[in-house]
Amino acid sequence: MRFLRYFLVLSVFFVALAAGAGGFWFSRPLAFAPDVAQVEFRVPSGMGLRGVARALDQAGVAVNPDMLALAARLSGRAGKVRTGVYLLASGSTPRDLLDLLASGKVLQVDVRLIEGWTFREWRQKIAARSDLAQVTTTLSDAELMARLGMTGQSPEGLFFPDTYRVDKFSEDLALFARAARAMREHLEREWREKEADLPYRSAYEALIMASIVEKETGLEADRSAIAGVFVNRLRLGMRLQTDPTVIYGLGAAFDGNLRRTHLEADTPYNTYTRAGLPPTPIAMPGLASLRAALHPARTRALYFVARGDGGSQFSTTLAEHNAAVDRYQRRRPRLRP
Repeated sequence: MRFLRYFLVLSVFFVALAAGAGGFWFSRPLAFAPDVAQVEFRVPSGMGLRGVARALDQAGVAVNPDMLALAARLSGRAGKVRTGVYLLASGSTPRDLLDLLASGKVLQVDVRLIEGWTFREWRQKIAARSDLAQVTTTLSDAELMARLGMTGQSPEGLFFPDTYRVDKFSEDLALFARAARAMREHLEREWREKEADLPYRSAYEALIMASIVEKETGLEADRSAIAGVFVNRLRLGMRLQTDPTVIYGLGAAFDGNLRRTHLEADTPYNTYTRAGLPPTPIAMPGLASLRAALHPARTRALYFVARGDGGSQFSTTLAEHNAAVDRYQRRRPRLRP
């Protein structure tokens, strides 16, 4: 019995000693490499705490993997490591590290997707980001749309331009999915609140109009007036005769100089040669252009021309319009009735 008592006392002593040593280690600052104020490290899906310790060691922070795993179990943080990219500051303790990993406070980056850009331009911008995991760069547009559950749809216009804050090194496909969901939600809401008696057969046609308005002007005050001109033309069966659709139809062949031959060459997007809306949007419209397309100005104007100061001159007759063309853009071809 006496031996058993001694054994129990010694066991308690060593457990207490181990606990004290563990507590000291748990609250002692980690050893950072000299002149390192902070380290950025990545925790991919499926990585355990020993893997985290190895990743930190490679980044210049010495962490005992066994002690870290033990401390996580004793503190109830085992299994609570969240994936992502983290920033650990010099002076942090193992307790701080485990708190950080459990918090999910991962580094994020901003990705700005610009109004009026085409899907091709968006893909180029996203592919150039070194802080995103590139999983779509080898996919065709059709393959990318299929991955998003949008098989057979043209991607143009279906993604909402905005500044998106995403986890650093998250997959680019998730960004596309988020932008597509945002456009779908905005379009559905704006379509429900649209003006009555608009000449659109579907929300998609309104989206096409919004993309044209987006490309025609960056001036907030002119958007609804330009939409009003195009709505008037649709109602009367007049051709839209808008340059941005022609340019979009030319694609990579467009050299920045729109010529009369371009206006006369028929393509599905040439609204000088074809009546009605083009078959798809021609860019990614922002919310202001969506609202302009669905709440166009009540106007009698059928024509407009850029004044050169960012705004447009609106006219109700062809004679007035051609006079405005002579005044503001003398080399521009006159319109014919």
